[in-house]
Amino acid sequence: MVFFRSVSLLSKLRSRAVRQPNLSNSVRWLQIQTSSPDLDLRSQLKDLIPEQQDRLKKLKSEHGKVQLGNITVDMVLGGMRGMTGLLWETSLLDPDEGIRFRGLSIPECQKLLPSAKPSGEPMPEGLLWLLLTGKVPTKEQADSLSEELRSRATIPDHVFKTIEALPVTAHPMTQFATGVMALQVQSEFQKAYEKGIHKSKFWEPTYEDSLNLIAQLPTVASYVYRRIYKNGQTIPMDDSLDYGGNFAHMLGFDNPEMKELMRLYVTIHTDHEGGNVSAHTGHLVASALSDPYLSFAAALNGLAGPLHGLANQEVLLWIKSVVEECGENITKEQLKDYVWKTLNGGKVVPGFGHGVLRKTDPRYTCQREFALKHLPNDPLFQLVSKLYEVVPPILLELGKVKNPWPNVDAHSGVLLNHYGLTEARYYTVLFGVSRAIGICSQLIWDRALGLPLERPKSVTMEWLENYCKKAAA
Repeated sequence: MVFFRSVSLLSKLRSRAVRQPNLSNSVRWLQIQTSSPDLDLRSQLKDLIPEQQDRLKKLKSEHGKVQLGNITVDMVLGGMRGMTGLLWETSLLDPDEGIRFRGLSIPECQKLLPSAKPSGEPMPEGLLWLLLTGKVPTKEQADSLSEELRSRATIPDHVFKTIEALPVTAHPMTQFATGVMALQVQSEFQKAYEKGIHKSKFWEPTYEDSLNLIAQLPTVASYVYRRIYKNGQTIPMDDSLDYGGNFAHMLGFDNPEMKELMRLYVTIHTDHEGGNVSAHTGHLVASALSDPYLSFAAALNGLAGPLHGLANQEVLLWIKSVVEECGENITKEQLKDYVWKTLNGGKVVPGFGHGVLRKTDPRYTCQREFALKHLPNDPLFQLVSKLYEVVPPILLELGKVKNPWPNVDAHSGVLLNHYGLTEARYYTVLFGVSRAIGICSQLIWDRALGLPLERPKSVTMEWLENYCKKAAA
């Protein structure tokens, strides 16, 4: 589990140890901030970074030759699946337990992170603070970060003009990624690098770019939504709202439950360790010292693929195709027939399975709990519940699937659809806004720790064949 052991030494923070059970009922000790005179996130990072730099140097000097495993031909031919080859501090994915953000599970984040309303869903700002510092912030610190992000959210006019140059029919992700690239001209990292900044200071302009980018994304994303689906009638930011609440507001949804959903959605989609396509792409491109805008735009283009972030669009479209053909009151037997029809047609059932997880995705579970609380009678939610019962046994019967259980994408579209955000083609943009928090948090630490250019070794099939012949001799 990734967690800063040294944070209790921070002189500026007074902490208390809180005893929390994890999912396997063992005991862990978490450092929870109870109060702090310092509401500035950047200054806390400035204290933390030297400690973590020393920690990395010690790991490399004392344990650099320790083997982490063996590489097989299957791994090389299977997209490097299962290889341990990246340092990613902000989150860790366990096949059985699911994602942990700096050591905290999703249920623990829901319990411990500050919320915008009493007993509400966690604020994304709180998770951003956690990912960057390894500490759970106070409500005052999360509110302070909300205010700072609002102050950084101004968008230059040329960004909107660049988006407007595209056909309105262009996919929302194309328009969103274009907007991010248009933001790049303001990069503080690029300016500092051109002036000759010392590499030990790389993290500082990276921090500025990252917070600016995170702050500006909801405005760019909502502009794309309003341009495509609402005749270009945009809605300005509300200075009284937090990050997730404002995003929902600028999209045009002021239902308090929708704001809560957006807080939950953004929080749980932020990070999923470093090996997934968008996170790895952002890390890879940034390793060439590309600035956060260039790196994140590249990550978005990976996220737009149907085997990654576009899956949340595909799930809702598939569910609606079930309803169109069979009606909302479909029986489990009818649903089984439709699932087999999909599989026999050479397609997959979208929203089921995962490259790492071997149990139901905790991100699915928390969305299901949200639905049970707020929309238990929604017909599409009831259909999703039936799918949870029907699909896994069928996939297990096929005998080819390591994980037949639903993932995060199996549920999010139904929740968004319930509150009026029915345009499935837009859903991946929401995922993109969320993912920036995780990618940018890790990018700041990439710069702070001086991680090198990523350059794995590749081989040909002939090389593999010859190597295997020699190994068998």
